[in-house]
Amino acid sequence: MSWQSYVDDHLMVDLPGGGKLSSAAIYGQDGGCWAQSAGFPTLDADQAKVLVSGFSDPGSVAAGGLKIGDRKFISIGGIPGECLRGRKGVAGCCVKKTNTAMVIGIYDEGVQGGDCNVIVENLGDYLIGQNI
Repeated sequence: MSWQSYVDDHLMVDLPGGGKLSSAAIYGQDGGCWAQSAGFPTLDADQAKVLVSGFSDPGSVAAGGLKIGDRKFISIGGIPGECLRGRKGVAGCCVKKTNTAMVIGIYDEGVQGGDCNVIVENLGDYLIGQNI
């Protein structure tokens, strides 16, 4: 299965509470894009580095927020070492760390944050199980 298929077939799907993610991607922890949906804001290497450091030190993203391309979200916690979550108004994001990658989902109005978290974290857990 191609990386693009993971994004298209496992992230950009109908969510249990209705709606879909507005965009999603899988990035390497080095900041390299493996696959992304249309409209995903380009994550640069510096932003990727900050996200990766935020997994082990959530306080490092608390002050500056979660920046994904041109979008910025207020850090609302997550699970240390595993995932980061952000929110801004009715929009938000979830970033799940795997062994070598980050699964990223962004949602806008009409999507529940919990639905985004479940779909992003489930794919991340699957990839971890595949040693990815």
